[in-house]
Amino acid sequence: MTESELLTHWASARWHIIISQIAPTLLLTATVGMLAAGLGDSDLPVRLAAAGILLASGLLGAAAQIAAANEGRAVVTELRALESRSAIADRIIATSRGIEIVRVVGPAVFVLVFVALLWALFL
Repeated sequence: MTESELLTHWASARWHIIISQIAPTLLLTATVGMLAAGLGDSDLPVRLAAAGILLASGLLGAAAQIAAANEGRAVVTELRALESRSAIADRIIATSRGIEIVRVVGPAVFVLVFVALLWALFL
């Protein structure tokens, strides 16, 4: 692949990472607001439905983030293999450690927040 094609793939993967975080973040935030408004006192089926929605959204969001991060890693590998690179390609390579944050830290934070919300819903 050419550098230009790799940079296009990088931009696409980065955009997918950003977009994949929006829905779960909004849903988690809304759930906190609903808990403050009394969701934790709702009937059990309503609380189970809320937990299921959170879990499904989180799993899909995490899967999208991890897939996009893996694509980003592949782009970085290909950029490193180029004999001649632009400054922007070198910068992408230099900051590629951030991909691991997306792959590991993002899903870990979701799990922690999900557990806290489960605690608030059921305990």
